[in-house]
Amino acid sequence: MGRILCVANQKGGVGKTTTAVNLAAGLAKSGARTLLVDLDPQCNATSGLGHGPTASHALVSGQPILEAVEQTSVPDLDILSGSRRFGDIEALARDDGPKAATFEQRLMATANAYDFVLIDCPPSLGQLTKTALAASTEVFMPIQCEYFAMEGLAQMIEVIREVMERPDRRLQFGGIVLTMYDPSLELTHEVEAEVRDFFGEIVFHSVIPRDVAVSEAPSHGLPVLDYAPRARGTRAYVELCMEVLERD
Repeated sequence: MGRILCVANQKGGVGKTTTAVNLAAGLAKSGARTLLVDLDPQCNATSGLGHGPTASHALVSGQPILEAVEQTSVPDLDILSGSRRFGDIEALARDDGPKAATFEQRLMATANAYDFVLIDCPPSLGQLTKTALAASTEVFMPIQCEYFAMEGLAQMIEVIREVMERPDRRLQFGGIVLTMYDPSLELTHEVEAEVRDFFGEIVFHSVIPRDVAVSEAPSHGLPVLDYAPRARGTRAYVELCMEVLERD
């Protein structure tokens, strides 16, 4: 079965979806069959790869996931598009029970067809994020290099720990990636030092710099790796992908 990577952070604006899209693209470009699952009701991962939201999310409608996935412009990268329909969001976020169990089973079954399945979660600690964590083998957490980077992190870690301690769970802490990194700012170095000192080897060596190309790419429906192949952000995401592959 392929690796299921949950990209999660309860804070918005930390580069979560950008990391999910570009990490997925980078893994696909390495030759790995990759699926990106958009669970964020904002559907930014979907639009960031040039697709539109679905009328009903496949995880709710019961449609076979392998029939619902769409090919993207990146070879070996498929996407399971998100839905903005309130009923779908409510169903996916429902409390633990048969729906959550089915969600997990279907995602894990789908992983048999891919080397990597990446899940872009909503920016919250709600049931939808917890269910995604329960279905995953690894959790990746982007952290913005700014003042409030550590705010609420303890709660996120606690939710991850709760899922990891459940019987028969395979979830591991895949890593923390520092985003919006600006080496010219003293604050960036302070945040990096604090995060690396606290989490140690869990933190990736690769950092994602502030780069206008990374911000522009989604408006063109492309990962930055295709939008600006020589950009600093592209190089950073390639290096991050190499680290993820090495941690197999």
